[in-house]
Amino acid sequence: MPKKTITATIMCAGNRRSEMVKVKPVKGLNWGPAAVGTATWTGVPLRDVLKKAGLNEFDGKYKHVQFEAEDLDATGKNYGASIPIWKAVDERGDVLLAYEMNGSPIPRDHGYPIRVIVPGVVGARNVKWLAKIVISQHESTSHWQQNDYKGFSPCTDWENADFTKSPAIQELPVTSAICKPYDGDTVNIVDGKIFVKGYAWSGGGQKIIRVDVSADDGKTWHVANFDAQDCSEPPRHWAWTLWSVNIPVDQNSKTANILVKAVDSCYNTQPEKFEHIWNIRGVLGHAYHKIKVHLKQ
Repeated sequence: MPKKTITATIMCAGNRRSEMVKVKPVKGLNWGPAAVGTATWTGVPLRDVLKKAGLNEFDGKYKHVQFEAEDLDATGKNYGASIPIWKAVDERGDVLLAYEMNGSPIPRDHGYPIRVIVPGVVGARNVKWLAKIVISQHESTSHWQQNDYKGFSPCTDWENADFTKSPAIQELPVTSAICKPYDGDTVNIVDGKIFVKGYAWSGGGQKIIRVDVSADDGKTWHVANFDAQDCSEPPRHWAWTLWSVNIPVDQNSKTANILVKAVDSCYNTQPEKFEHIWNIRGVLGHAYHKIKVHLKQ
């Protein structure tokens, strides 16, 4: 069976959860702008494996592909997740049963000997240490598919949250983050400007088409340069975009509030405030990333 190689970004559903915490407490780890990474993955297309097993993608008999891992989760059961069958069988879905990462066998911590790579989809569905694949009418019954990694309204609390009425997160929304400088850093002003860089990414294979950066808390905006972006077109743009910008600042000010927002190929953009998208679990935290830095002449 022919192998395939793709470069794809894997992102946690709550990679900006720390900003959610600043609004109100949430349950979960404070990743900040992290919990994201990009690698080149090599493996066998899941689509080919399913065809070899006799799946007829057009008969409509099945709706989901479930994955079960060797490792046990906090509930004492094997970790599990699932994706819609259309994602699994679509040639443009590029779902892999991967055995190499960056040209070498996948390291143990990343799922050796084989893991699922579902590009454009939340990391929770990219199951490591794969043990079993099940084609079914229903989603995985695992805790992580049914009782976690779901979004809720800001008005929902743990007393009235109904996980059965909220779909499991699959494709993630557009997001971006500032990687340098860090929040609280002292930054040198050079020719009236400071240097800022970071990443941007969107789920569902959408391409980043613009990154806007502000150094005056959103009063004015400047378009960043793309330093690295793969040449794939949507809906198969799986890897993050790296950006940078030399942005003018008020040289009479001792501080600057830097904001970033990205726009994808569907012209989706980020919400302005975390207050508007806060949820009890802190997932899908993709509002403008904002940091405050000290300025030095």
